[in-house]
Amino acid sequence: MVDELNKTIDVAARDPSWYGIDNRELESRRRWTITTRTQVGDVKKSVVARKENGNSASAMCRELMKLPISHKSDRSYQDSAEDNDDFIVSESDRQMLLINGSRQQDEELDELSASVERIRGVGLTIHKELLAQEKIIDDLGTEMDSTTNRLDFVQKKVAMIMKKSNIWI
Repeated sequence: MVDELNKTIDVAARDPSWYGIDNRELESRRRWTITTRTQVGDVKKSVVARKENGNSASAMCRELMKLPISHKSDRSYQDSAEDNDDFIVSESDRQMLLINGSRQQDEELDELSASVERIRGVGLTIHKELLAQEKIIDDLGTEMDSTTNRLDFVQKKVAMIMKKSNIWI
């Protein structure tokens, strides 16, 4: 758990302004994790030592509750505990904000996805309509070419007949 807190502090150290903390706060949290790691090590040593000596579980619990912090005064220990509580509360609040923000983002993404699907449907409908209109225009072009050819043929025939009859309009 302490290692995870160290990793979290390292992440926060990359961009302290994003997390709303300064270097003093980062250093305070690093000191707390070092102290806590030392305390955990002391507790582990105490448990192993008591186990090897054959003490009862209740005696071991009483001993652990009395375990001193070797390099801190009682006042410093209370400050560290308060810093720890503040850190945990702020991290908990931050995580709740992230979770709530994530839920809101999920809802917005769902709405965006539905909008994209509607736009996709409209786009497909427009595509089909354009293909149908393209076919109509192609057919119209073919009919125009055919009509132009027939009209040219008729005009040539009329011109030939008029030439033969010497009638000019």
